[in-house]
Amino acid sequence: MRVITGTARGRRLKELPGMETRPTTDKVKESIFNIVQFDVEGRNVLDLFGGTGQLGIEALSRGAERCTFVDLRKEAAAVIRENVKFCGFEGQGKVVQGDGIAFLTGCREKFDLVFLDPPYASGLLERALEVIAKIDIMSENGIIVCESAAEQVLPELSAPYEKGREYRYGKIKVTLYRRTV
Repeated sequence: MRVITGTARGRRLKELPGMETRPTTDKVKESIFNIVQFDVEGRNVLDLFGGTGQLGIEALSRGAERCTFVDLRKEAAAVIRENVKFCGFEGQGKVVQGDGIAFLTGCREKFDLVFLDPPYASGLLERALEVIAKIDIMSENGIIVCESAAEQVLPELSAPYEKGREYRYGKIKVTLYRRTV
C-alpha cells in the first residue's frame, strides 16, 4: 500500500495486522482520485473510517489543506498517526480515536470531501450517510465518496444531497454523493 502521487508519492504506508481492516486497492484508490481530482486541492477532508489513513493521506499528498481521520480502534488510530507523520503531514492531519457516528453527531465543522469506507455489511455506511445529511456537515458542492460491496444498494438522500454516479471495480463499488447548494 503506497501513496500514488503528489508530495508523498511512493511512500509505503504501514498496514494493520490481521483481516479486520480491508485496505482500498491501489486500482480503486487511483480511480477515486481520478474522479475527484479537481475537488481535492485546498479542501478540508474527512476520512471517517480511516483504517490506515490511506485515502486521507492521498488527499493531503494531492494538495488537500487538512484532513481529519477517525477510527474506532486504538491500533488503527496509532497506525494512522505513524503514516501521517511518515508522510510529513503532522500539521495538516488530525487523528481522532473514537466512534465514527458519534464523531459525526458532535461535529461542528464543514467538510469539502468525505471518504466513507467502513467494514462492508456493517450498516455503518448507511448510518453515516443518514447522519451526514441530517446534521449537514458538507460544504456547498461537497462530495461524499462511498466504498461498498458491488451488490450493496445505497440510499437516496434528501435535498440538498444528491446521489451521483456509481463506479464498479469487480466486487467493489464506489458511489458519489454531492451537496448541491
